[in-house]
Amino acid sequence: MVEEMNNDMAEVKSFSVGEIVTGTVTKVEEKQAFVNVGYKLDGLIPISELSSLHVEKVSDVLSEGDEVELKVIKSNDDELVLSKRAVAAEKAWEDLEAKLVSGEAFEAEVADVVKGGLVVDVGVRGFIPASLVERHFVEDFSDYKGKTLRLKVVELDKDKNKLILSQRAVLDEEAADKKRQTLESIQVGSVIEGKVQRLTDFGAFVDIGGVDGLVHISQMAHQHVETPSEVVNEGDAIKVKVLGVDRDNERISLSIKETLPGPWEVVEGKIKAGEVLEGVVKRIVSFGAFIEIAPGVEGLVHISQIANRHIGTPSEVLTEGEQVKIKVLDVNLDEKRISLSIRALEEERQAKIENEAKQEYQKEEDHSSFSLGDVIGEQLKKYKN
Repeated sequence: MVEEMNNDMAEVKSFSVGEIVTGTVTKVEEKQAFVNVGYKLDGLIPISELSSLHVEKVSDVLSEGDEVELKVIKSNDDELVLSKRAVAAEKAWEDLEAKLVSGEAFEAEVADVVKGGLVVDVGVRGFIPASLVERHFVEDFSDYKGKTLRLKVVELDKDKNKLILSQRAVLDEEAADKKRQTLESIQVGSVIEGKVQRLTDFGAFVDIGGVDGLVHISQMAHQHVETPSEVVNEGDAIKVKVLGVDRDNERISLSIKETLPGPWEVVEGKIKAGEVLEGVVKRIVSFGAFIEIAPGVEGLVHISQIANRHIGTPSEVLTEGEQVKIKVLDVNLDEKRISLSIRALEEERQAKIENEAKQEYQKEEDHSSFSLGDVIGEQLKKYKN
């Protein structure tokens, strides 16, 4: 009998608090698990010692037969309390301290969404403040649970069990690398694709690969542009030509206009001598008026072609902004010149009136006392009305 008791006692090992042991899970209950650590006394893992995060039930973490590494947190003759969380934390703090020094990025899955940010389990509880999740503002983080993020350690205090992580730090670093590569490779004269980021009164900023370039309002179109929103909207994908690169100050000048066909190219073959068009008086000068007949294309009505009578200045007849009908007299696309006439239309109109009057006069010639002048006068009144 004494010998059996001695054998039993020999099989009971004395464990020290802080000792690391390996055991096999023998039983799983809702709030605790039992582990065989190789001796007659099974160890107990309370649910609070499973993870750095909240665990609903032990079976969410452990199953019977699992082999686990544990730390002794309490040991006496009839009780052995073990911690899985403590072992994970010891390894995690050491690894995280190394990552803080090296700046190494790592991945972790979002375990929970809490007020002010996100929580991950990296062996210890890590917190990602809302401002450090993305480079842009995020209003609702509800769909981030279960999402894998790339993170960096930005603050660590083992004594206070404090770990602050950031995905934004990873994204900022990648954006900086992309920006540097773009600034190094971009060449003046190249045509590239970009995305409109924001509009201002003086132009549009376009992302061309991690760096924003400016399309000044004067470079948005061949015709005059009042506001950038006439040409582009935020989010538009567009082609731009690089006009200038200041790598030291990270400034890039871009042009949409230079990627588009010139206005004179657009009208080639579409405007011919003899055609009657409508246009807007853009500028009045001493020798005539410039009429815009297509976006960015102006023709000249010489002062001698403005009216079928003598005038001292074009402003006697025309005003800037007025819409007028004109006849094309000559087109010279090589020299970008178009000659126009208002007088020609007036003369044609006068000739038509006189011709109609003559025909009317001939019909009534035998039985009318009206003269040809009277008939022409009546026709003129009809056209004026």
